[in-house]
Amino acid sequence: MMEKRDKGIGGGAAANSPLPLMGQNEEGNAAAVRTAEPIARLVPMALCVSALVIMLKNSQTNDFGSLSYSDLGAFRYLVHANGICAGYSLLSAIIAAMSRPCTMPQAWTFFFLDQVLTYLILAAGSVSMEVLYLARNGDVAITWSAACGSFGGFCYKATASVIITFVAVACYAVLSLLSSYKLFSKFDAPIAYPGKNIEVAAFQA
Repeated sequence: MMEKRDKGIGGGAAANSPLPLMGQNEEGNAAAVRTAEPIARLVPMALCVSALVIMLKNSQTNDFGSLSYSDLGAFRYLVHANGICAGYSLLSAIIAAMSRPCTMPQAWTFFFLDQVLTYLILAAGSVSMEVLYLARNGDVAITWSAACGSFGGFCYKATASVIITFVAVACYAVLSLLSSYKLFSKFDAPIAYPGKNIEVAAFQA
């Protein structure tokens, strides 16, 4: 009778153990991240392509002359940066959508490239915004006259492209947080052993 009672207590404790529930929660979180990541990577791709197309088609000719995005280095940089980011977003979305375990090199690569692309597109948007400010207000000190009064259509399209670019910057910031969470929730930081020039990255079970 005592043995049966002990077994019953042990079985009840095992059934009420929170460990299986914790494992299910972790698997659910991983599945949610795996599903959301490809979508989150496709959104900035669409934004970058939109900003790229608007700027590529941005040119105006009137009685004052002609003006195109290619006449300004900042806008050319914006086009190139959006093209690079769109290509990277598409490639990374395809890789993230593959149903296979994420390896440590892949996690570190996504983490590093997400940071680089975020700063790349941020720099492109910031430089272009400065040029737009000068085009709208001018600067007497450097003899830069306001051009938007004469080329209003050009400035409107350039403004739309820059605004979309900054929305893409916000998406890349979210991607950077997502890739950092994915990396540091699965893998430990490199461990430095004293007296040895060896760093080992441990995998959390």
